[in-house]
Amino acid sequence: MSFIATPQTLHFDAPLALRSGATMPAYTLAYETYGTLNAERSNAVLICHALNASHHVAGVYEGQPKSEGWWDTMIGPGKPVDTNRFFVIGVNNLGSCFGSTGPRDVNPATGREWGADFPVVTVEDWVDAQARLLGQLGIQQLAAVMGGSLGGMQALSWTLQYPERVRHGVVIASAPNLNAENIAFNEVARRAIVTDPDFHGGHFYAHGVVPKRGLRIARMIGHITYLSDDVMNEKFGRQLREGLDLKYSTQDIEFQIESYLRHQGDKFSEYFDANTYLLITRALDYFDPARAHGGQLARALAAATAKFLLVSFTTDWRFSPKRSREIVKALLDNRRDVSYAEIDAPHGHDAFLLEDPRYLAVVRSYFERIAQEAA
Repeated sequence: MSFIATPQTLHFDAPLALRSGATMPAYTLAYETYGTLNAERSNAVLICHALNASHHVAGVYEGQPKSEGWWDTMIGPGKPVDTNRFFVIGVNNLGSCFGSTGPRDVNPATGREWGADFPVVTVEDWVDAQARLLGQLGIQQLAAVMGGSLGGMQALSWTLQYPERVRHGVVIASAPNLNAENIAFNEVARRAIVTDPDFHGGHFYAHGVVPKRGLRIARMIGHITYLSDDVMNEKFGRQLREGLDLKYSTQDIEFQIESYLRHQGDKFSEYFDANTYLLITRALDYFDPARAHGGQLARALAAATAKFLLVSFTTDWRFSPKRSREIVKALLDNRRDVSYAEIDAPHGHDAFLLEDPRYLAVVRSYFERIAQEAA
């Protein structure tokens, strides 16, 4: 049974210096909290979200029974990250479209929507903003920071930017940087958006339109990469829609997989912001902590003092186990305390969001250890 979640916001008047050299003026962050912060303030867990997720990590909204948070299988009373024991915080990142300041908001310098003028943000910028929010909540040290995919990159970056403020880093289905193939997928998705006639150079709000065609294609491309070949074949195979015979058409939707991808694209284009998609995929591309250390990941991770859990999934070809093992090796080279689990799961990259008993058991066991330390 899910609990009731309550969205909150915090406004910051102090500008935030960004890695690009730009400055984010006054801004707002949307967030949610679950559980109770203990007297020692030692049981806080920060959850970092991936590309199209938000601060709504767990629970449901009042009167909306189908509004489960994106990681509701993982977080809640009695779940692996047990909110009876931990105070869990989810924060929506700057530039997103779910409540934190983003491209759809008004640029105070112009009085118009930011649009394409919204400054480029990085993983490191998000971590800085999250750190400010935690400071306002009176949390000086986290029991753990946790995330999957892009959220895992943020969790890793937390341990490097604020090592004294993190006791455990939990990095799931992630990587120390994107390989060329992943950057290529992101670029094709961005081109689909910016070449949509309704994009208007990123200032489509003023024209009263949304580049839905580009967003649909971007989501279809992304969705293909989140699923494994086995899952796609098992779920759809070569099935035709509604048992129809071949139409011998180049434009009709004939296969079930085509119908599924169109549905996912249509749904995504109704709620996600095109400029946000460009910003977040760019943040993914830029993340590379080893870059400032001559490409040596071990040297980059020497700053971390936290203990770590890393989890990968065998059929995840977007963020393969090999990439998680690179992080594990670099941490071990620095003699850090590291636990690693490689789950033999058929679901591809999406496995980190699903209810695999072995995966959940690994996380539950690790957080039991953290709870005992925080008690």
